[in-house]
Amino acid sequence: MRISLELVPRDSEGLKAELQLVKTEFPSINTINIPDLTRFDLRSWEASSLSKSYYNDCIPHIRSMDFDARKPFSLIDYLDEHRISEVLVVTGDEPKNSSKQIYPTTCLDLITKLKREHPHIKIYSAIDPYRSSIREEYEYVQQKLHAGVDGFFTQPFFDLRLMELYSEMLEGADIFWGVSPVVSETSKRYWETRNHVVFPKDFKPTLEWNIAFSRQALAYTKETNSNIYFMPIKVDLQAYFDGVFSKVLV
Repeated sequence: MRISLELVPRDSEGLKAELQLVKTEFPSINTINIPDLTRFDLRSWEASSLSKSYYNDCIPHIRSMDFDARKPFSLIDYLDEHRISEVLVVTGDEPKNSSKQIYPTTCLDLITKLKREHPHIKIYSAIDPYRSSIREEYEYVQQKLHAGVDGFFTQPFFDLRLMELYSEMLEGADIFWGVSPVVSETSKRYWETRNHVVFPKDFKPTLEWNIAFSRQALAYTKETNSNIYFMPIKVDLQAYFDGVFSKVLV
């Protein structure tokens, strides 16, 4: 069972401090995944190479629109040199800096290219249960599997019943279930408006509710022989993970 933490790479010193804290305080976490956010100078693959000093398993997010599918994949030498053997391919959002070069490369294009040219790289892609209908998301998942994807990271779930539904739909797939604490009304509205999340009736934007749900998700992950990743935003890591991992056998 793999338990991953998503860390935002604002700068190298801050990232190292977070990695040291997590390594020391929360030994159940054994994998790091890092989004590629163009507003920061530190790119995901650079942050993953720093993370290798703390964790063997580091998974950078790779934005397909940053790469020309007609040309050799420019990061392969860097990934191999730093022993980064897994990536999460996402389409990405258009950068606010209009001078930055982007390409019409979809995640399906890049997955196909990487599996054909660099089959030693394990490729994950995203599942978003709120993006569209379940049928449309299922069909998109099938397209990604056909392109050669090896597994999936989901957008955060807030309802175990929805996790169970997707688990049946994705039986046999290598999955990292996403969990993200939402501990304020402002954050709840953000998830509802930006990500179209429908929270369960019993949801409360409190640390206690989110710890309880995270423990349920962790137990379900173990029960189904799958994986989990945590995406804590604007929450006290110590208080959150002390609650999540307390008396939980992993």
